[in-house]
Amino acid sequence: MNKVFPDASAAIEDLENGASIMVGGFGLCGIPENLIDAVHRKGVRNLTVISNNAGVGDFGLGKLLDTRQVSCVIGSYVGENKRLEEQALRGEVELRLNPQGTLAERIRAGGAGIAGFYTPTGVGTVVGEGKEVREFDGRTYLLERGLTADFAFIKAWKGDRWGNLVYRKTARNFNPIMATAAKITIAEVEHLVELGELDPDGIVTPGIYVKRIFRGSEYEKRIEKKTVRPKGREMD
Repeated sequence: MNKVFPDASAAIEDLENGASIMVGGFGLCGIPENLIDAVHRKGVRNLTVISNNAGVGDFGLGKLLDTRQVSCVIGSYVGENKRLEEQALRGEVELRLNPQGTLAERIRAGGAGIAGFYTPTGVGTVVGEGKEVREFDGRTYLLERGLTADFAFIKAWKGDRWGNLVYRKTARNFNPIMATAAKITIAEVEHLVELGELDPDGIVTPGIYVKRIFRGSEYEKRIEKKTVRPKGREMD
């Protein structure tokens, strides 16, 4: 069983207009840079993107917004992308905002086959408008639906040809749960290793969830906002 593809372009050959894609990562950390670039080159349009954030103007998902390949963004933290803000205000992109924990749980629920769940987060705010409300033990809850997608684009530190994945630090945010919640999960890894090289106890995403895998290259690993203390100043 060999799931290895030569590169990102080959791995998304069947990606079509109108597809929904979960894109892993947190900020610009752990995002599938090669897969995003491949979508940019392919030029598919009318995409629904499910991601915690939407990159920045010229990097990550910002590239797809720049070329207007995205029609809907389902996410949580989108404040770093002015282009998304402008397109959403003009009605060019549909923006569906979720509290961050709710977004994560919606994806986890989708991957677990759970149709919906109740949460108190968002009660009495615009988040709760139009949603079913119920009371449990004297507290009000909203019904949130599980999320799934056609594709999940995942970035991992290491993986083998069966698709078993290991993540590194912050890159573990959103990637593992998204890997379970799509029809086709594609993983790009920094290190593609032989079977048996990964410690079984350290595997986070079992290969059963991964349909395709390839070794990425030329990662920029940008930082959204680089903050450093002035030279010679001690930390408080």
